[in-house]
Amino acid sequence: MVRGPRKRVAFRRRREGRTDYRLRSRLLRSGLPRAVVRASNRSVSVQVMSYDPTGDRVLSSAVSTELRKLGWEKSTSSIPAAYLTGYLAGRRALENGVEEAVLDMGLHVPTKGSRVFASLKGLLDAGLQIPCGEEILPSEERTRGEHIGEDAVKAFEAVMSKMEDGK
Repeated sequence: MVRGPRKRVAFRRRREGRTDYRLRSRLLRSGLPRAVVRASNRSVSVQVMSYDPTGDRVLSSAVSTELRKLGWEKSTSSIPAAYLTGYLAGRRALENGVEEAVLDMGLHVPTKGSRVFASLKGLLDAGLQIPCGEEILPSEERTRGEHIGEDAVKAFEAVMSKMEDGK
C-alpha cells in the first residue's frame, strides 16, 4: 500500500467500485440523454437522464415493481419484466420529448440476451432511437416469456395491452 503525502486517493464511488468515470465521461460527451438500466436481484430500473452540472436530471423513469399495478404477477427481475419496464420508460420518455438516447449499463457485464439488453429492446420498441447491434438483443420468445410458461405469456400480453391502451 502506498503511503505518504503524495498518495492520491481515488474518488469514493471509484473506490467502492460503483462508477467507471472514464465511461461516464464518454457518455456525457455524446451530448445525448442516457438510458440508464440497472438490474438487481429483485427488480430492474430504467431511467432516461440528461446531464446537468449541478446533478443529472431524470427525464423519465420506470421500475419493474410498477408492473404489479398493471397486472404483472410474475417475477419483477425476469427478462419479460425487464422488457416491459424498458417499454414503459420509453413511452414516458417519448411523452417528455426525448427521441434518442445512448445506453448506460454501468458496471454490468454485457452478456447477449441479458436483462439489460431486454430493457434496451423495450426502449427500442417504444420508439426511442438508441444505437445498438441486433445480435445482442434477446429473442422475441424470451421477451414474451415463453421460456417461463404459458401463464407468463398471457400476463405479458395483458400488461402490453394495458400499456398500449394508455393506462
